Formats: sequence, C-alpha cells, structure tokens
Amino acid sequence: MSEWFHGAVRKAAPPARHAAKRPADAHGIVSTGRIAKLFVGQGHGFIRLADDREVFFHRSDVAEGTSFNDFVVGDSVTFELFEDAVSGARALRVRHRRRPR
Repeated sequence: MSEWFHGAVRKAAPPARHAAKRPADAHGIVSTGRIAKLFVGQGHGFIRLADDREVFFHRSDVAEGTSFNDFVVGDSVTFELFEDAVSGARALRVRHRRRPR
C-alpha cells in the first residue's frame, strides 16, 4: 500500500439522519397522555398531551413488561418525553397509566 494510505487519518462520515438513535440511558420528563392514533401494522402511534400536542412513539419505545399490541386509541398512558434536535419529541418507556387505589 502507498505511504499516503498508511499516513491518512480516517474521518468518520456524519451519521445519516435516519440512523440517529436515542441514548439507551436517556431520561425525559415524566408525562401523561392518551393514545390518539395507532398504526399497528407500521408499529407506531401518537400520544396526545393535555395541550393537544401529539408525540410520536414506536413499538420499541414501549416499557418493559408492556406490549404494544395491548394499546388501543383512548388508553391513558405515562411515558418519558424526550426531545432532541434531530428527531424532535418522542415518547419513551410508554406504559398504561395506573389508576390510584
């Protein structure tokens, strides 16, 4: 190989927009809302907040021990609201809201 190749510094390409991932240890603001839309075949949905904003969630954002397929439109849920500059607002660790005893 050429000397140029051995001495070259590799620069990583910037990550593609669609490849942006949230950190595994990301924590957001604990929030509540209702399932507004579900696209079961596509594996995602939207949660409506009290201020009428809708926040995206993916089936991979559902909390451990909770099944995406158990949600129906109108369900009350709790989640962590996570926002970043690349993908905007997203709901993490989505689960059914427990009713007070």
